[in-house]
Amino acid sequence: MTAQPASITPAPLILPDDIPYLPRGVRLADDRVRGIRVLQAPERAMQLDPIGDAILSELDGARSMAAIVSGLAARYNAPEDQIAGDVRDFLTGLIERRMVFVRVP
Repeated sequence: MTAQPASITPAPLILPDDIPYLPRGVRLADDRVRGIRVLQAPERAMQLDPIGDAILSELDGARSMAAIVSGLAARYNAPEDQIAGDVRDFLTGLIERRMVFVRVP
């Protein structure tokens, strides 16, 4: 019988005390022709749905992930643990694409 390798869960890219922010050259913008919100970065853009826009609009470079989640949960009257998972998953995708950076306090 051979031993199976242990499953290692990678560390999350963003933790509750981390401060997410938009790096230089990345910004939220209105596409007035199409009537949508977009996240623009050099040579790329991403169309945002209302949830993505709400999350990214909270990134001010000063508030922690936990503070952002708490504010969104209060605004939308939703459970914090559900909001935290959604925000973490959304921002993780953008961190991997280098469209959101994280500052560790």
